[in-house]
Amino acid sequence: MTLSVGLFLICILALSCLSISIFKQQDQALAQQYIHTIKYRNLVIDLGNGLKTKAQLTLPAIDKGPFPSVLPISGSGANDKNETLGFVHKNGPKPPTPFWQIVQYLSERGFAVLRYDKRGIGANITINHNVWGNSTINDLIHDAKKALNILTLKPEVNPKRISIIGHSAGTIIAPRVAIDNSTKVKNIILMGVVAQNTRDLLHYQRVSLPSEYVKQVLDKNHTGLISIQQIAKDHVLRQLLVPSSVMLTFFAY
Repeated sequence: MTLSVGLFLICILALSCLSISIFKQQDQALAQQYIHTIKYRNLVIDLGNGLKTKAQLTLPAIDKGPFPSVLPISGSGANDKNETLGFVHKNGPKPPTPFWQIVQYLSERGFAVLRYDKRGIGANITINHNVWGNSTINDLIHDAKKALNILTLKPEVNPKRISIIGHSAGTIIAPRVAIDNSTKVKNIILMGVVAQNTRDLLHYQRVSLPSEYVKQVLDKNHTGLISIQQIAKDHVLRQLLVPSSVMLTFFAY
């Protein structure tokens, strides 16, 4: 009887030690999920004439390169480097940041990515209206070329494997940059291509799209009516209808 109890206690002790070892291995396995796979470097791009803009180079953390690289060019509007679609509110939902998501995906898979704020645009879509308000399409093409030159010169970048991603209005800029830099740009990727004339496109964005959103999402009783309070509370519709100058005045906080 004494021997059986002794063996039982030894077994309990052995199982306890084994379980502790297993849990430690599981903790190590879980910890490995949080290994940093991306590293960042903040940059400033000199656009000329005393004008500068902030940029960020994103790199894979595991290797030293040189890596194939990507230059994203954002769509219309006052966009920051993440192409943040709306304002960052203290208590509201976080706005979509499509370029940030694209950057994470690409850099985790071996690409260097350089993204930059549009001229006159700062954090949380703060706007220098004197700079941004006087920008032309040629200015934006010029800025994209400056960013491309910066990317080409980085030692971590393979200068023979550079691609440009153009989104929305960026699909107008990307081909121009690629044509003028045919020895530097290997590929162009166009997302949400501008395939309409400007008048029809603006009508769709400012009239047709908000109207369809109201019909399908907000007008639940099918009355054909919507209140100012509903517009103020709905973040999506507010972005579609309210000018950025008004947004800055009333909704920055």
